[in-house]
Amino acid sequence: MKINGINTHYHEEGSGTEKMILIHGSGPGVSAFANWRLVIPRLSESLQVFAPDIVGFGETDKLSKDEYTLDLWVEHLIGFIEAVSDEPVYLVGNSFGGALSLHVAHRRPDLVKKLILMGSVGTQHEISYGLDRVWGYEPSFETMQELIQLFSYDQNAAKNDELVRMRYEASIKPESKEAFAAMFFDNRQERLNELALPDEEIKKINTETLLFHGLNDQVIPFEETSYKLMQLLPHAELHLFNECGHWTQIEKTEPFIEHIQAFLKN
Repeated sequence: MKINGINTHYHEEGSGTEKMILIHGSGPGVSAFANWRLVIPRLSESLQVFAPDIVGFGETDKLSKDEYTLDLWVEHLIGFIEAVSDEPVYLVGNSFGGALSLHVAHRRPDLVKKLILMGSVGTQHEISYGLDRVWGYEPSFETMQELIQLFSYDQNAAKNDELVRMRYEASIKPESKEAFAAMFFDNRQERLNELALPDEEIKKINTETLLFHGLNDQVIPFEETSYKLMQLLPHAELHLFNECGHWTQIEKTEPFIEHIQAFLKN
């Protein structure tokens, strides 16, 4: 599908009357499928679910270095929502995708029925050691193993060669490798600042919001992100998972889905 002139790859599953858009994070080798493969089958039992590869990621078009901006990503997401739905959607954003979702809810509240954010970026804070390692990734199998350890509470995840190899091989595709370096390699704190909304603007987002975070997240610190968003967003609730790192949808798949389903029914 072409969105704003960009060839956009996406997954679609389910046939419910209500629609949900899943927005992936920013780790090397990431794609909509890599982030959402465990939850799409369950969520699509009652919803029509879409999971796009954001511009610069996965199988969606790659652009030149200077074109990767917050506005590019947010307007691409807005265009995608408008292309697949005539009604407001449930918008689910993971990490980097959470920041994009937050900006969509801020710019176009008419497009978002409810907002679900997990380990989300979007507030002003100093970049963590974990995120600096993720965005500063230089491709090797061993470095990808290290990143899987940073993402996960269960350190055995880094011994899952199939998972590590899937992400590593995706990260070394020439176009993807070049795009990732263009997006995050130079000034990583500056990029994180760009993704943030000022506190006063976050307070204006009236969309009902469900926040998820892993207590043991080494990439996006809970206290400076979800906890802060909980205090700023006027209609938010927060679920904090113990024994969970950055990948709530992977490490806590069943309770993650159950909390979403309950939230949508309210």
